[in-house]
Amino acid sequence: MPKVNLDALIPREDFELQDNVNSGKKKETISIEDLKPDSFFFSYIRKPDFQRETNEWDDQKICNFIESFIEGDLIPAIILWRSTGGYLFVIDGSHRMSTLSAWVNDDYGDGDISKKFYDGVISEEQSQIANKTRNLVNKKIGSYNSFKTALTRPDEVKPDVVKYAKNLAALAIQLQWVEGDASKAENSFFKINQQAAPIDKTELKLLQSRKKPNSIAARAIIRSGKGHKYWSCFSDATQQEIQEIAQEINHILFEPKLQTPIKTLDIPIGGKLSSAQALSLVLDFVNIVNNIDFDKNVIDDDINGEKTIFFLKNARKIAYRLNSNKPSSLGLHPIVYCYSRDGRYRTVSFHAVVDFVMELEKRKKINEFIDVREKLENLLLNNDYLIKQIYEKYRDVQKSYKFVSYFFQEAIVHIRNGKSNHDTVKEIASTDKFKYLNVRELTAYSDSQSKDFDKNQKSEIFLNEALQNPPKCRICNGLMHKNSISIDHIHRKADGGFATLDNGQITHPYCNTTYKN
Repeated sequence: MPKVNLDALIPREDFELQDNVNSGKKKETISIEDLKPDSFFFSYIRKPDFQRETNEWDDQKICNFIESFIEGDLIPAIILWRSTGGYLFVIDGSHRMSTLSAWVNDDYGDGDISKKFYDGVISEEQSQIANKTRNLVNKKIGSYNSFKTALTRPDEVKPDVVKYAKNLAALAIQLQWVEGDASKAENSFFKINQQAAPIDKTELKLLQSRKKPNSIAARAIIRSGKGHKYWSCFSDATQQEIQEIAQEINHILFEPKLQTPIKTLDIPIGGKLSSAQALSLVLDFVNIVNNIDFDKNVIDDDINGEKTIFFLKNARKIAYRLNSNKPSSLGLHPIVYCYSRDGRYRTVSFHAVVDFVMELEKRKKINEFIDVREKLENLLLNNDYLIKQIYEKYRDVQKSYKFVSYFFQEAIVHIRNGKSNHDTVKEIASTDKFKYLNVRELTAYSDSQSKDFDKNQKSEIFLNEALQNPPKCRICNGLMHKNSISIDHIHRKADGGFATLDNGQITHPYCNTTYKN
């Protein structure tokens, strides 16, 4: 289910390094009045810059929480820490506070606060779930403006709104405070959040290494250089370069937008940007292309942004190679290399193809891949269940993607040696590295007793039809993708060829610019 993006409602800020001075009596509760943007309290509320995005709740959960608040249900206390600079950092409870702020400000990810935060660029998916959430809340509870109307014009709103509006001023959420310096506050944050909703190891690494160049690069890519600027301490020129490169990579990985069930072959190579795995996928991508082992490599903090730009340029180079309109692009079709036949995105396959391309470059075997590309793609499409078996063997993306890459590489060797696709698969499965693979004949049989098709079945039906006669490169006969199309002269211009319709053909950029010659 799509999650609602409330990340803009509470800004981020760096923890101060000085010891905290806990002077004066602290506020014990917050009311709805405290959540207005012009209140003294809310103006100084911040999230730690290392906190995950506030996008874990769906529309139903948001609606239920608002309802619980106005009905006076017991709500867990929000935990804060006050810095020496006067900022009030949310240690625990950012979703609760952001949800009430969203209601008060009518901003569920598409309002004025969010638009300003994202420089006016709100994705279609984010807008859709925001509007869905707003409609649900307004129908079930009522808008915050309707509650205000109830105070002066009660006859214009629903009776339930009038009833609850009378109690709204008396409702409050308990506050608890962390005492101590910034180090104490940070330790408290990780301890509390690990207990409440454990953070996966990749994301935990990302949060704890937030000043490292790979983490900054990943954050920049995932938001296309928009939102909170984790790179704001760098010079203006460096910030601008980070944002431009990140935006370019984001476009290559996540455009066109993925809609399910799949009804087009124009799908993104990076999967759905709004998925829970997207940030981890991008971080691992940055690490792979920069030869970083997240568990072993010790990376220094980036002081001036140079290392971040270096990492981003390496990532962009490989992104160009994967699927872009640049001359180096192989135009690898996502449906062949990154999705199952029923339209499920495979993170392990994405990382595998990144590693695969890097190995081809390193060993100068790109042309050897082009030589057998058509047969390899047919093999992958007809035996995609084997990728699932490789992943299930290791049960971890980071542990298994190398083996999927090895599978691609081994397949090329056997195909170039004249083996059929069937024999190639059997040969690979007979090696020590892949002896666990269970080679089988695929059937169209399904034991489903349901009368309605689910999303995956709908996707598979479409893909089975669409792949019968898809557009293919006229040089290598590999599948074509809209992000990577070159129009080529059959009879070259240098040899006197003219720009006539019968002298044109569609190709992958690399096939046109390099392989052909």
